[in-house]
Amino acid sequence: MDGHGLASGIHRAATDPVLPGDITARARDLGPFESPLIWLAFASAAVAVLAAVIALWHRRRTRRWGFTAFGVLLLLTGVTALNSYVGYVRTSDDLARLLQKGPGVVNLAGRLLDDGKEAPAEESASSRPGAGTAAAGQRIDVVNLPDPAHGVPSGANYVILPPGYNADAARRYPVVYLIHGYPFGGPRDWLTSGDAPGTLLALQQANVIEPMIVVSVDLTAGVPSTDWECLDVPGGPQLETYLARTVVPAIDQRYRTVADRSHRALGGMSGGGFGALNIGLHHVDEFGTLLIALPYDDLNDSVGVLDGNRAAIAANTPRRYLPTMSFPAPISVMLAVGTGAPTDVTTARRIAEALHARGQEAVVHAERGFNHTWHTARATLPYLLAFADQNFRASPATS
Repeated sequence: MDGHGLASGIHRAATDPVLPGDITARARDLGPFESPLIWLAFASAAVAVLAAVIALWHRRRTRRWGFTAFGVLLLLTGVTALNSYVGYVRTSDDLARLLQKGPGVVNLAGRLLDDGKEAPAEESASSRPGAGTAAAGQRIDVVNLPDPAHGVPSGANYVILPPGYNADAARRYPVVYLIHGYPFGGPRDWLTSGDAPGTLLALQQANVIEPMIVVSVDLTAGVPSTDWECLDVPGGPQLETYLARTVVPAIDQRYRTVADRSHRALGGMSGGGFGALNIGLHHVDEFGTLLIALPYDDLNDSVGVLDGNRAAIAANTPRRYLPTMSFPAPISVMLAVGTGAPTDVTTARRIAEALHARGQEAVVHAERGFNHTWHTARATLPYLLAFADQNFRASPATS
């Protein structure tokens, strides 16, 4: 076990799951587009071009084209090195989806590169179940849930259904909701960078977890460049309300869920992790388990989205309200961090200690050497899902 467990003795002690080595190795592996060999190759090519320019300095045209090529190669070195560190683009499919966010020729290149195998394309999005793609018996639907009344003009929520979902019409499933990061994050990130479909299949095929539904929620409010932090923004989108009052009921209506708090988990990474913590603490009646990767408990630089509204700031800063919070029902929380991000480690321990002081379960899982990146979110997702599964199994269904 790589993590360090902290448990409260008041309820059933939360534990950091012990997982098979092949599951954890798979989650930690780099994708082909994350390999450091890529940026090293671009860097080597840049050095070679620069050397050629210097050797042929007397040729003006060679200098001009050489410096252009050197600049392009240097840019590619920087971009690929950053991706190798962050882990946002793993495969050609991930790259295609990233390019599709761009305009014109960039978008076209993304569409040409997209083979449509790893995740459903936006064009297949539907408000009805069954419109998605399937892999190894797994199905991915896209449920569009616009909510103009709450300032949410569009919302493409990805629903990952387990193998066998259509085989037994009487079976119901627990649900894990996952929130993307900010800014420029989106609901497809958990399918691509986070590899949620692959992780679910690996865990289920190894009989580590019981089948569950995972929903990657769209909390961009149609403006992914804004750092909304999943908030009910005064005068802006009401994202917390959208998730709790629009998305959750819609999923319960459209799919065979176990529609009670004990079988419903809320998680996210970075900004989405903050949102999951904040929304989960505000809605203890809806979510019995919280799964927080790369946590923080203070709005910090994002406080501006609340435009100085002191009441809203206080109400959305868990670091302030958690130490005195009353819990009408117990919750169980896992906080996942990389040891290469000491601030995350400190924050996770602070949140866990505050939860313990309020009589709630909390466990901290740490991945050695990982940082505040998608690498960490992907590597810890198997633990987060297994933790949720432990809680789902421990609670009898009430619906």
